[in-house]
Amino acid sequence: MAADEQTQGVRPSEGWGVIHLFLRVDRGAPADGLVETIERFTAVDPQQVVAFSVLGGKAEVGLMALGPDLDALDVFTKEIFAGPVECLDSFVSFTELSEYTTTEDDERARLAAEGVTGDLEPQLEAWRERMAHYHQHRLYPRLPRRKAICFYPMMKTRIPGANWYSLSFEERRELMLGHGRVGRGYAGRVLQLITGCTGIDDWEWGVTLLADDPIDLKKIVYEMRFDEVSAVYGEFGPFWTGLVMDPADAFRRAGLT
Repeated sequence: MAADEQTQGVRPSEGWGVIHLFLRVDRGAPADGLVETIERFTAVDPQQVVAFSVLGGKAEVGLMALGPDLDALDVFTKEIFAGPVECLDSFVSFTELSEYTTTEDDERARLAAEGVTGDLEPQLEAWRERMAHYHQHRLYPRLPRRKAICFYPMMKTRIPGANWYSLSFEERRELMLGHGRVGRGYAGRVLQLITGCTGIDDWEWGVTLLADDPIDLKKIVYEMRFDEVSAVYGEFGPFWTGLVMDPADAFRRAGLT
């Protein structure tokens, strides 16, 4: 399927496009075409697909596709839909940086609060390197292979008394910094990718969690719900959980041949 001249190379000015697909298959049909579609897509660097067998009965196979070209993602999606599958749900979003990311002034203030004096440049340079790595991961992630995946959409509430958008930027920022500290407690155990979809899909963010121990997926979501950002201002959509595997194995397990 060739891209037409109007859509070829549709790339966001920052970050990559991300599409989550949740599929039911036509059992007994061949999986070859679907696997070939994924192989063609991922043969182009840095395009990636995470395939997983969905636990429970909401769907059978999940696909998370991401890359810099929205047209390539759209072609990929339509080619998947042309196969022996039914799309039960989907989600479109973009990788993004948080507007509440720690600044260099914040780092200077943190060092001062810890009593660090003298030449701060070595500590600040190390901080800049960490932040550059963090920004690269958020905007242009190379997803490692993990055994389990969880995805859910979310938004901030607008109800009277708990309207996130009526708070000042500084209030929201302070709350989000505290929320982030909870997530950092799972560094090395849970990879978190937060993607934005305001004006693009029905929610405001998508949260993808990858871990080797599925209990860590449960623990991080549970712990974060006690944080004020989630407890007061968070609204969550459906949760999709699965076991990550090669696409051919995921389709075969679902009943394709």
